[in-house]
Amino acid sequence: MANYDGDRPLGPPTNYLRGEWERRDWRNVPGPFYGAATDSCWMGREIAPRHIVYEDEYGSEIVFRQPQDRQEVLLLLTAAWNDPFRAYACDGDIHWTLALIREWWAGRERIAAWIQATCQRMAASEREDERDNASGLRDYAGYLSNGLEAYLRQYGFWLDHHRPALPGETLPDLRLPFPL
Repeated sequence: MANYDGDRPLGPPTNYLRGEWERRDWRNVPGPFYGAATDSCWMGREIAPRHIVYEDEYGSEIVFRQPQDRQEVLLLLTAAWNDPFRAYACDGDIHWTLALIREWWAGRERIAAWIQATCQRMAASEREDERDNASGLRDYAGYLSNGLEAYLRQYGFWLDHHRPALPGETLPDLRLPFPL
């Protein structure tokens, strides 16, 4: 697949998708794409606002919604291409497991609390980019409470079976089988 940013080729993803799993931000939603100590130029939301928000300490980019079609993948690749630190990655499928997804999901209250506190602070900012990030954080909060669980159940099935679930097949439960 050729990758393009407008009329410019993005080049091979291996040139700009060099993030490290161990350095990924804990707020990235499970899936193939994630940010791992990305730049602080705040360009990701300009390119892929339905997929990226910024964390509040360094301004690193977080993938809060995984792409679902070719156009969304292209937007996320373009955001990654624009990261001068080359700290995005798309190797999440080889690292995530259903057990790790369940652990991440079990910690969603921590993510929701972070979203709420950060959104409140950024929404009142004089900076337009911070107010825009607050809008993205509200999208993330909405997705966390409505839609993300279904995506994670489908993603967990895909990881276990290496194919999408067929109609009528049972998707995995995200509850942990035992307390943490």
